[in-house]
Amino acid sequence: MRIALFASGNGSNVEAIIQASLEGRLDAEIACLFCDNPHAYVIERAIKHNIPFFVCAPQQCATREKWEGFILSFLETHQVDWIVLAGFMRIIGQPLLNRFPNRILNIHPSLLPAFPGKNSIKEAFDAKATHTGVTVHYVDNGIDTGPVIAQEEVAIQDGWDLETLEEAIHQIEHRLYPEIIQQVTKKECAYS
Repeated sequence: MRIALFASGNGSNVEAIIQASLEGRLDAEIACLFCDNPHAYVIERAIKHNIPFFVCAPQQCATREKWEGFILSFLETHQVDWIVLAGFMRIIGQPLLNRFPNRILNIHPSLLPAFPGKNSIKEAFDAKATHTGVTVHYVDNGIDTGPVIAQEEVAIQDGWDLETLEEAIHQIEHRLYPEIIQQVTKKECAYS
């Protein structure tokens, strides 16, 4: 199973997935990384692990379709079976959805459908929610609307600040995402 990781920033989930693969907890090859931000630290992670990467911001292309066409060409070159979004801050368009039906996963730092989109952890904190969590879901053409695969709750403790909540969420993400990727991709292999 060959996986493409998509990320836009620091890439801590990317690192967790790579480590799970290196340690044998994730039986998949990290084929490549796509990044839409030329200044993202995740590029350094790809270099460190010798993972082929492609960086292209949508603004570099005349149309969104051309941008996704470049991405598809890159993925085809690396014979990708699955796309795993790990902090990728763009909506996935129809060309990618059509080419990878039910083979694009995302992790989101809330218990969807609560707090979709950007800044979910801060929104839950500011709303004084008593709990939030992490959701892994299939990607569809909406924003965090695809079918849920797994969720794990975090009870927000009295006295926590935003940074403490963010750390609690990231700890769950880094453990849960590789586990769910393993389950989903192995299940798919069993039916192929």
